[in-house]
Amino acid sequence: MGIILSLLNHKGGVGKTTSAINIGAGMVVLGKRVLLVDLDPQANLSLSLGIGRQPTSLYDAMRGEADLAPVTVRPGLDVIPSNLDLSGAEMELINEAGREYILRELFEPMQDAYDFIIIDCPPSLGLLTLNALTCSDFVLIPLQTEFLAMQGLAKIKQVIQKVKLRLNKKLEIGGVIPTMYDSRKVLNRDIVETIKKYFGELVFESYVRDNVALAEAPAQQQDIFSYNPTSAGAEDYLAVCQEILSRTSQPVE
Repeated sequence: MGIILSLLNHKGGVGKTTSAINIGAGMVVLGKRVLLVDLDPQANLSLSLGIGRQPTSLYDAMRGEADLAPVTVRPGLDVIPSNLDLSGAEMELINEAGREYILRELFEPMQDAYDFIIIDCPPSLGLLTLNALTCSDFVLIPLQTEFLAMQGLAKIKQVIQKVKLRLNKKLEIGGVIPTMYDSRKVLNRDIVETIKKYFGELVFESYVRDNVALAEAPAQQQDIFSYNPTSAGAEDYLAVCQEILSRTSQPVE
């Protein structure tokens, strides 16, 4: 049974989609089978991997009009792509019975086919994000090491606790991943110390450094391991993946 991870932060620009893509690709490097799920109507994950509009999408599946149709990016890495149509799902499904469980029901037949299902959540705390949390085992919070990125962490924690209480007893915070980190900046170091006081051992020991290759890879429609496997970005995300395996009690192959 595959582990479902949601990457969540309702602030944009913190490295959430970059982390989803490269954690997924890093897990493949480590021998895991991965399904990436683009739950963001902006479809940045799909675009970053060069996946254009498909005949059926996640939106169609959530409306019950089609089956999920994974697109294979490379061996071991499949993607459920998104498009702008998904933005209508919040309003269209609001009166649907069991609307919080739609994704859980869609993923259940697929979980045995993958070691990890990794969901890139939209930068909001609406129905799409609620669906992701209701079907997830763990939530990962990418956090840019800047002051403004810290605002709203308490709200995220509160939402996760409510979902755990009411909808998904197994849900846990898998960790906080510091991103865009520059050890030369006092502010970055101070932010990490502050979030350690708030989240304790949930803060990853592996930080993702500010690295130009991570910004260049989406323009080439590649993950960091395909684009520049010797870069600091690839090194950091591989370390993050190994730490995730340790935190979720999965063997490293």
